[in-house]
Amino acid sequence: MELSRSRQQLAHQEIVAAFEADTLEYKSGVACKKGCVFCCTDAGAIDITTLEGVIIRSRIESLPRPRKVALIKALAKDRSRREKGQVMTCPFLLKNKSCMIYDIRPFSCRRIYSLNTCDRNSPPTLNRNYMAKAGQTIADFQKLDDNGYSGHISYILHMLEAPKFLSIYLAGEFKPEEIAAFGKSHKIAIHRFIHTSKKQNSGSSDNSNIFESENQCK
Repeated sequence: MELSRSRQQLAHQEIVAAFEADTLEYKSGVACKKGCVFCCTDAGAIDITTLEGVIIRSRIESLPRPRKVALIKALAKDRSRREKGQVMTCPFLLKNKSCMIYDIRPFSCRRIYSLNTCDRNSPPTLNRNYMAKAGQTIADFQKLDDNGYSGHISYILHMLEAPKFLSIYLAGEFKPEEIAAFGKSHKIAIHRFIHTSKKQNSGSSDNSNIFESENQCK
């Protein structure tokens, strides 16, 4: 039986909490500190699940109108630049170098830390065991969000702005054909196909689980 969205969100929080407890030992001596925004400006794609997208979308809706309008424009600009293969600063990064949605930030952001100070010549350094646990946690999120999808944050939020897609998703229905064109052109991952394929292949990799033949889920 499919979990209600509120129960899904609670389960999501529990998975995050379990991950943070299990990986605390690996974060000793991290270089990250308040105001460090390399991952927000230069690190590349920020992938989210549709479940995370719903949580973020709800936060956007609660913002004062001027900030909400500005953020929607920034997300549209991010989407446009990503479609051209360009990288831009995360739309949720404020001028004071803080995150507008830090308390509900995506797991793609939450899982990143570094043992060294980052810059363009020195990317983040992470523990291998930590990243393996992060990979399993992502698989848990995909399984939880069974009728959902993963992709860059501005792509997923754009999908959720489509009333028909949002209605289908929130109803727990699974109709990937409804977003096939956008999904293929934007390399959106299909959770149910990834999850099913892993079962059928006993954990081996099968790259036929998205709208384009490359698994984009990290």
